[in-house]
Amino acid sequence: MNQPIRYCLPDGMTAETFLREYWQKKPLLIKGGLPELVGMFEPTDVLDLAIEEGVSARLISQDDADCHQWSLKPSPLSEADIDSTPALWTILVQNLEQWSPELGQLWSHFDFIPKWQQDDIMVSVAPVGGSVGAHYDEYDVFLAQGYGSRRWQLGKMCDANTAFVANQPIRLLDDMGQIIFDEVLEAGDVLYVPPMLSHHGVATSDCLTFSFGFRRPNLVQILDTLADVGTSHEQLFRVLTLPQKLQQDALLLSNDSIQAIKHELMTMLNSEHGDKLLTQAIAELVSKRQYELLAFEDELNNQTLKARLQSGECLLINPACRFVRTDDCWYINGEAMDFSPANQELLAVLLAGEAITESEITDGNLTTLCQWLNDNWLILV
Repeated sequence: MNQPIRYCLPDGMTAETFLREYWQKKPLLIKGGLPELVGMFEPTDVLDLAIEEGVSARLISQDDADCHQWSLKPSPLSEADIDSTPALWTILVQNLEQWSPELGQLWSHFDFIPKWQQDDIMVSVAPVGGSVGAHYDEYDVFLAQGYGSRRWQLGKMCDANTAFVANQPIRLLDDMGQIIFDEVLEAGDVLYVPPMLSHHGVATSDCLTFSFGFRRPNLVQILDTLADVGTSHEQLFRVLTLPQKLQQDALLLSNDSIQAIKHELMTMLNSEHGDKLLTQAIAELVSKRQYELLAFEDELNNQTLKARLQSGECLLINPACRFVRTDDCWYINGEAMDFSPANQELLAVLLAGEAITESEITDGNLTTLCQWLNDNWLILV
């Protein structure tokens, strides 16, 4: 059996304390929070990946002649783009767990936050002085130093009215307010930054910073998905029956009518059927992947898979997949799934981080595992 996962929190701090006192409230420095990240990548690894086909990357740089003017080039990036960078530059690569399952397994150190809130792992590679400027994010992020060092400054809490520097291709703050944190993070250190808190990181050596992001859907996304899910529920297509008072103006859509329709809508949402509808909509939304899922293997058949396992390989869950469970259903990468009790037990073993080796293969689960592998829910290692 696997050993219990160590949470990425300071020694002696419980998950309950973090959630009560820091989560979405104030920052937290976690010295040596992710020692597993040290030495996992070097800057050249990320630069080589950034120019690969299908990789979502951005090159952000400051003009040599005017360091106050920034530029942005999205992927696809080329070797020429990297070779011609000015002195101050940063390359950001999104969705890194898609390309490195080993990195994706580090998500488990953040399991004190529900997995449905996980966004993706982004990496920033920069030389000395490289930065993306002072900014804020609308989501929670754990900034983990994987290589080299970076100086972080944290300032004021921002809001929708916070001004950005004009005429720049990225959102930049010209005022972070009073600086409340100013420290250099070394490899293995982690800094938690809550939403809307201004922050500014500058590389003090060639460095890699990994951002483990957490976010929740907004109400527009929920309403949009709710409407989409509702199209498969016939009972929602019934014409509303509403009381009608005599109006002097026949052209008026009255407030009484608006309130009556609102009452019908709220009654439906507050019903048992509404609970099921909303659960389905939210589960589909939060289990959808933002990026297309990468296939690690050509499609295999049962015999080929069994031979690979007999040669010493094993099956693990693909950390780039999104698995969400409600009280009565599984949702995987945006789709509802119905599993037999045996398959639920098998999936639970894999989601607990256990590997499936040749000794665990039976005639009853080989076909299932082969299908899950071909669906890219699993990886062979």
